[in-house]
Amino acid sequence: MTGLPIPVPGVSVCVLMNRGCCGPFARFDADFEPPGSDGGLELLSTVSEQRLPAEFLPAIREGLAQGLGGVSASVLLTDGYFHETDSWASAYRIGAEQAGRAALIGAGLLPPEEAEALRWVRWPGSPKPRRPTRAR
Repeated sequence: MTGLPIPVPGVSVCVLMNRGCCGPFARFDADFEPPGSDGGLELLSTVSEQRLPAEFLPAIREGLAQGLGGVSASVLLTDGYFHETDSWASAYRIGAEQAGRAALIGAGLLPPEEAEALRWVRWPGSPKPRRPTRAR
């Protein structure tokens, strides 16, 4: 199993699928580090239960595993937020998958062009999102 070769700190996820109405919502920040001696995916959190309930951690772990695609890493959740009505495990899974992909791009394991497909995540050095052009 390949390990993340360098740290990728400051990965920020905000999944907001339906503005102005109900819809899936997820928000968290994470730092990615090369794996520990055990290898595999290690997920740690410094976020309080009031900011990010533990019920969402399995979805985050699952999404990270998918996004990292077999690359091992240590992931530290540094901040989080949830909404009582709109936070769904599926939104955290989607956000975590994109965070894993972002870490691979940030570490040079995926080409930078892959960033264009990541809608819900930002990290230091990520390209600015393109705004759609309006027809006049």
